[in-house]
This record gives sequence, structure tokens and C-alpha cells, in this order.
Amino acid sequence: MQEENANDHAAEIKLDENFWNGQYIANTTRWDMGEVSPPLKAYIDQLTGKDLRILIPGCGNTYEASYLLEQGFTNVTVIDIAPVLVANLQQKFADNRNINVILGDFFEHQGQYDLVLEQTFFCALDPSLRKNYVTKMHELLAVNGKLAGVMFSTDFDEQGPPFGGSKAAYEQLFAKWFDIKTMEPCFNSISRRAGNELFVIFVKKPGITTA
Repeated sequence: MQEENANDHAAEIKLDENFWNGQYIANTTRWDMGEVSPPLKAYIDQLTGKDLRILIPGCGNTYEASYLLEQGFTNVTVIDIAPVLVANLQQKFADNRNINVILGDFFEHQGQYDLVLEQTFFCALDPSLRKNYVTKMHELLAVNGKLAGVMFSTDFDEQGPPFGGSKAAYEQLFAKWFDIKTMEPCFNSISRRAGNELFVIFVKKPGITTA
């Protein structure tokens, strides 16, 4: 019943370009931490291939992309649906050839990536889109590609976004398409998210199609 209510609420407020653009115009981005997510920072710190093709969908102010560039990564793509945000990012990174900033819908995006970093995008989507999210991630990832990042492991008292979930639900959602390498509670969340985050690493399964 809770998930059905969340779906009804998401449909009611229309989580589209206009909604997200309005959040940035009004500066009501309460999900924005103002810094790179500590769990993602720790993950990035152990990556060795600086030429990995990396995608960050629903990127927001994308502190993670800034950190990747600072660490010498050379092939970063970020995408978001909010025009005001994307215009700001395109200006911010105008002189950096190592990042591609795209205004667009993740579900229509085309490309091949070695790694997708997940930070607050999954939880911002209408829960009815979660199966589409999984299959699109599988499509975008190259052979042995990884989806890594943070997902909420709680149900919120207030209707989303953000929308929460559970480890068991995520295992059921992703198991057909991905090998679940890691799905564990984050030990280094910021204080207001402590105990409510899972760090996940999903590896693309080969030989599976959407047909």
C-alpha cells in the first residue's frame, strides 16, 4: 500500500523537467549535500583506470564529477533533465575537455559506459520506473560494466521524492540483470543519512536482452 501511495503521489506532482527545473530555480534542493558523497568518494579513491567511461545520471550539482576530474579521470559524462542546472554545469565545465554535460532524459540516452555512479537518482524517480531503470542501466553498460553507488535502505515518513526501499526489494529488482557484488550498509554516510544507506556494486550480466 505504501508503494502504491508513493506512485500516486509521484504521478500527481509530475516528476518531470518542469518539476526538477523548479527545484533548482527555487533553490529547494534539500537532497544536495554540498560535497562529494563520502561513500562514493571512498569508492572513487580505489579506482585505478583513469580512462574509464563513467556516467552520472540525474547528476544534480555533481560534486562526484568534480571530484573525478580532480583525481585525473578523463572520460566523464553527466546528464540531467533540468535546463537551469545543466546550463550552470556547462558553464562551470566549459574549459574542461574531460567531461560531457548533457541536457536530456536518462531513459532516452544512448552510449556505452564502463561504470555508472548512482547518487540520489534512483531514489528521485517515480517507483513505477524502477524496472525501466534496471534495464536501461544494463543497456548502457559495456561488458563487465558496473553500476555502483548509494541507495536508501529505509521508507520515508513523508511521501517522496525521495523514495526509499529495502535490501530485499533491491535484490529482487536487480538479480535478473546484474550480479550483486556488494550491497551493504554504508559505514561512512553523512550524519543525517547514517543507518539509512546501502552501498551497492552491481556487475552487468552478459547474454541478457530486453526481448
